[in-house]
Amino acid sequence: MEKSSLNSLVVYRNSLALRDLSEAVASYFSYNKEILSLRKIDNFRDDISQSLKNDALLITKEVEQAALSNSYSVRMRSLSYINIMTRNILAYCNGLERDGVKEKEYLNLLRKEIKIFRVSFKKWRKSFHNRND
Repeated sequence: MEKSSLNSLVVYRNSLALRDLSEAVASYFSYNKEILSLRKIDNFRDDISQSLKNDALLITKEVEQAALSNSYSVRMRSLSYINIMTRNILAYCNGLERDGVKEKEYLNLLRKEIKIFRVSFKKWRKSFHNRND
């Protein structure tokens, strides 16, 4: 697969939507409004917000890597990481909720986006198991 045809993948487009929403939610809930900076994170909520952004960005990068790689082991490792990171994002939502976030509708929106991503991810993952490399 070429990099130019990556945008045709539903799972890739869904990873971009998940990344963008994660960034928005993380920025909204962070106490540190300079979250894009590399300054030290001072509290739990900022830590979760930074982790949320990082994992969502990594999901997109791993989808890209798996789609572009010819190596079965590289693809399988990327698929495994994506599974872990989507579970992490759900855990971050729970952590933010336990930390006292009042705007739960934003967390529920992010959970819904993860669900949408996971549906496309599972279909995409099956396509790798059906190919002979």
